[in-house]
Amino acid sequence: MTVPIKPIKPKKISDQVFDQIRELIFRGKLKPGEKLMPERELAQAMEVSRTTIRDAVQRLATMGLIVQKQGQGTYVKAYSDVVKSPLAKVMEDQGASLQDLLEVRMGLECNAAALAAQRAEESDLQAMSQSIIEMQKEVESGRLGTEADTSFHMAFAYATKNPLHILIMRNFYDYLFHGIGANLAALYEDPQNIQAILKQHQNILTAVTNRDSYKAYTAMKEHINFVLNFFKNLSA
Repeated sequence: MTVPIKPIKPKKISDQVFDQIRELIFRGKLKPGEKLMPERELAQAMEVSRTTIRDAVQRLATMGLIVQKQGQGTYVKAYSDVVKSPLAKVMEDQGASLQDLLEVRMGLECNAAALAAQRAEESDLQAMSQSIIEMQKEVESGRLGTEADTSFHMAFAYATKNPLHILIMRNFYDYLFHGIGANLAALYEDPQNIQAILKQHQNILTAVTNRDSYKAYTAMKEHINFVLNFFKNLSA
């Protein structure tokens, strides 16, 4: 029997730098509009050459995750630029309603939760837990909590370990929470809704931590149905 074994190729240092910065962006540790460390400082912090940093940064710019401003530095792309992504443009052109977006979100995220239960690493679980804590803090400080909510759901996308899923969710969430964020405000302005969402988030995290794909899928479905039903009732 012929076994399809492939040779192992060492990962380029620039790929490792690219992966690390991309992860910081996707996890929300580097926030939209935030300035990256100068090239020299990044090279020193990562203990790599400036050429390696330059290569990784160029790839991130090509992906549309960062922007390089002449004489000013390198920044994580701001929401005002992100919502002009090709995916956002398609959603705008199709006249997608909030309910349309939430229905798509149902399919994407229920599967993400199930996969996360199988694949999530300890760092993923910590990111999910931290997002719940940050959302609670945001709400207590008088903010809506959408930023931490985005980080929570992006943590699930990242835990799938599927780069295509991560990229789709990044664009989808930037459009949902920031391209049409005003439409979501009603949900977050009610304290009872916030507490319900926080409890739902905790239920999802518990299922993923327990490595229970079915419960993770179900808990995510209940959460998104809660949001979907809220807006259905609001427009009724």
